[in-house]
Amino acid sequence: MHENFEQSRAFSGNAAPHGGQGNAGSGGNVPEYTVSEISGAIRRTLEGTFGRVRVRGEITEFKRYPSGHLYFSLKDEQGKISGVVWRGSVSRLGLEPENGLEIIATGKISAYGERSSYQLVVERMEYAGEGALLARIERLRLRLGQEGLFDPARKKPLPLLPRVIGVVTSAQGAVLHDIRTTVLRRFARPILVWPVPVQGEGAANRIAAAIQGFDQLEPGGAIPRPDVLIVARGGGSLEDLMAFNEESVVRAAAACRIPLISAVGHETDTTLIDFASDRRAPTPTAAAEMAVPVRTELLADLGHRNARALGALSRLLQTARLRLDRAASGLPDLPSLLQTARLRLDERAHRLETALPALTQRRRTELVRVERRMPSLETLLAARTARLMSQQAALQAAFATTLQRRVARLAGGRLSTAPLAALLRERRLALSGVVGRLEAVSPMAVLARGYALVSREGRPVTGAAALKNGEHVTLTFADGTQEATIGRTTPAQGMLDF
Repeated sequence: MHENFEQSRAFSGNAAPHGGQGNAGSGGNVPEYTVSEISGAIRRTLEGTFGRVRVRGEITEFKRYPSGHLYFSLKDEQGKISGVVWRGSVSRLGLEPENGLEIIATGKISAYGERSSYQLVVERMEYAGEGALLARIERLRLRLGQEGLFDPARKKPLPLLPRVIGVVTSAQGAVLHDIRTTVLRRFARPILVWPVPVQGEGAANRIAAAIQGFDQLEPGGAIPRPDVLIVARGGGSLEDLMAFNEESVVRAAAACRIPLISAVGHETDTTLIDFASDRRAPTPTAAAEMAVPVRTELLADLGHRNARALGALSRLLQTARLRLDRAASGLPDLPSLLQTARLRLDERAHRLETALPALTQRRRTELVRVERRMPSLETLLAARTARLMSQQAALQAAFATTLQRRVARLAGGRLSTAPLAALLRERRLALSGVVGRLEAVSPMAVLARGYALVSREGRPVTGAAALKNGEHVTLTFADGTQEATIGRTTPAQGMLDF
């Protein structure tokens, strides 16, 4: 570097503007240069002196222009230098630049004469040690954690036995081989692989696109949709695992609707995708073990559960049988009960056969006794007729007395007796009508016309069908009663005529 500065000084002292000497009167031996000559000399000095350099600093004032170029500044505690990444070098940077990121930039120092400034033309970037990487990862973890991407409530359970297993990893290497052999050994299942680069430029975008691609597969489509997804890679340094710490990968894992197992690095390595995944496996082999059960263990577990179920069922049947036996022992002897009931029924039937004729005879005797105490129909009719005639005579006497009194009162008052005579005739006619109606409904009047009342055992008989040949009946006439025996009659006869 010292030699380059000396060459620059020699050039400044020996060169003359346009091949001429300086003006001794105005500047002595001081040479004269144009602005472009000075700018060019400075540029050649910077580029020739420093060549390719690696500069460590923190990115600030980062801007991405529509042209694709990136402009920023690198600063430390005591200085700041401008930097630029041309569009053609953006894809080869190795990381995604952002403000606040401490990096080591590799490039060349160049001067920009139009602005009398110099800048660092960056060709590659790398993180400035693990401290800077860990600080960046921690900031991203806190920000995504505040958004709820790592919430345990978002975690989805793994299926017991997936039909298809999706794997996002590199097509080369031992990771895919370990997963395949583990799945084949435990429980053979189809494996669908989406090969991606697992480190370097563009790896994060490819990994995120693979997760989203699996998630967008439709069930029952031409390409089977996996039931569980494994995102895996082997071990490496922190820089090698940075693709799985990128925000795009973490968001894709958190948004994936398929249960996702992360298996990145060794057991001691932790990346941000581990926080967003549904399950974290320490190694790819462990991820395959989480994805599928051991077939033999599953069969043994089913056999054990079947044996337990059969044992439980047997115990239930035994308990029910014992309960039934106890209940049966507490029940009475059904044949004995039936025999006792049959004997009781026969006894009561015999008693009923004996008691029913006796009851009938007893009731007949009581009926005859009551019948004998009852007055005869002729006596009742005669008593009722005598009472009616007595009431009629009393009514006529009272009416005559009342009529005489009213006539006497009217005569004393010197009134005419014609209305009273008319009223007397009207009342006499009404009384005659009542007497005629009473005589018309009197049973004695019916008997007086030649009819007879037929009765059996004190009860009137109203139809010929109720009588049988040889039965004894009582015939009641207007002047007395006679006993008779029923003989043969012809259908034309309406009643017995004596």
